[in-house]
Amino acid sequence: MIALSQTGSFLRGLFILVVIAGFCAWAFWRMLKRSRDPVSLLTRCVLTAGLLIAAYFSIDQLAGDGTAGGQIAGVMVGLVFGLLLAFVWVPVVIGVVSDLFGNLFTGGTEPPPPEPHYSIADTRVKQGRYREAIYEIQRELEKFPDDIIGHIKLAEIQAQHLGDLQAAEVTLERFLNQPGRPAAHLAYALNTLADWQLKVQDVDAARASLERITLLLPDTEQANQAAQRLAHLATKEQLLAAHEHRPLPLRPGLTDVGLRQEASGVAPAAETQEAQAQRLVQHLEQHPLDNEAREQLAHLYADYYQRPDLAIAQLEQLIQAPHQPGKEVARWLNSIADLQLKHGADYETVRATLQRIIDRFQGLAGAELAHQRLEHLRLEFKGQQQSHVVQLGTYEKDLGLKGRLPKP
Repeated sequence: MIALSQTGSFLRGLFILVVIAGFCAWAFWRMLKRSRDPVSLLTRCVLTAGLLIAAYFSIDQLAGDGTAGGQIAGVMVGLVFGLLLAFVWVPVVIGVVSDLFGNLFTGGTEPPPPEPHYSIADTRVKQGRYREAIYEIQRELEKFPDDIIGHIKLAEIQAQHLGDLQAAEVTLERFLNQPGRPAAHLAYALNTLADWQLKVQDVDAARASLERITLLLPDTEQANQAAQRLAHLATKEQLLAAHEHRPLPLRPGLTDVGLRQEASGVAPAAETQEAQAQRLVQHLEQHPLDNEAREQLAHLYADYYQRPDLAIAQLEQLIQAPHQPGKEVARWLNSIADLQLKHGADYETVRATLQRIIDRFQGLAGAELAHQRLEHLRLEFKGQQQSHVVQLGTYEKDLGLKGRLPKP
C-alpha cells in the first residue's frame, strides 16, 4: 500500500514536471520566433545555462563545508555570477520595457500588411521607358494579382502611351474575368475603358462597355451611374466635330441692321418650350433613368405649362428610382415642397413632404435643414399668402394648355 502511494506521488510529480517543462519550452519557442534576433537570444540562453551550472558547482564547493568563510565566499561568487547574468539579460529587459511604452505611441512593432509599389514603374513612364514600366508592373501583379491599380496602370500604358487599345482591352478583360471582383472595381475598369474608347471616337465600343456595367451589376449604384453616362453619350459625328476644325459656312450679313425696328433675323431662333418639352419626352422614352432630363422636364411642366401635378410626378419618379444619391433625393423633395407651397397646397401637405426628408435621412445634414425649414413653414405660408394676386371670374381649367402639352 505504501509502495503504491509512493508510485502515485512520483507519477504526479513527474506529470507536473513534464507540464512545466512543456510550457517553458513552448514559451521559449514562441519568444524565439517573435524575436527580432533569434540567434542572439539563443546565445544568451546558452550562456545563462552555462553560468547557472558554473555558479551552482562553485558555490557548492566553497560553502559546502559550512564554515563562515566558505559561506561568505559563496555569497561573493553568487554576486559575481549575478552581475554576469545581469550583463547578459539587462539589455533584453530594457528593450522589452521600452517597446511596451513605445507601442503606445507607434501602434506596435507588427509590420504593415504588404502592398504593391509602383514608384519604379511610374518613374519609367516619365522617362519614356514604357516596356520597362510594364515589366515592373507585371512583377508586382505576380505578387498581388487582385490589385486593380496595377491592372489599370498596365492598361493605361498600353492604351495611352503605346497606342495599343486592343492590348489594354485584353488586360482589363483578364482582370474582369477574375472571380470575386468588387462591384466598384468592375465599374471603375469599364468606365476607364469607355473613356479611352471615346478618345479614339469609338462610340459603339464605349457604349458597349457602359452597357456591360448595367448587365454585370444590375440594380446597383454603379449601374445607375452608367445609365446616366449612356443617356448623355455623344454620337460619333459630335466627337468628330469636336476634334476637327471645319470651316463654318456663313450666310450673307444684313446690310441694314441699324435701320431695323426689331432684331428678328439677326440671331438664330431659340428652341421653344414646346419643342424642348417634346424633345425631353422623346429622350426619356429611350433613356428613362436620365435624372437631368427628367428634372428639366419637371421644371418645364411647373414653370411654362403651370402643371405642378405633372412636375411633382416627374420628381417622384426620380425619388423612387433605386440607388439615387441621398443629397439629390433631399433636393428633389424640397423642390416638391416649393411647388406645393407656390401652387396653393395646404400646410399639412407641405409638412408631410418635409417630414419625408426627416424620416429618410435621420441624423444627416439634409434632415436637419428640413427640420429647420419645418419650424419656419408657417412663416413661409404667410409670406406666400401676402404675395398672392386676387383672381376674379371663372375659367375653364387648363384652357391655355390644350393642344400644346406633350405626353408625360
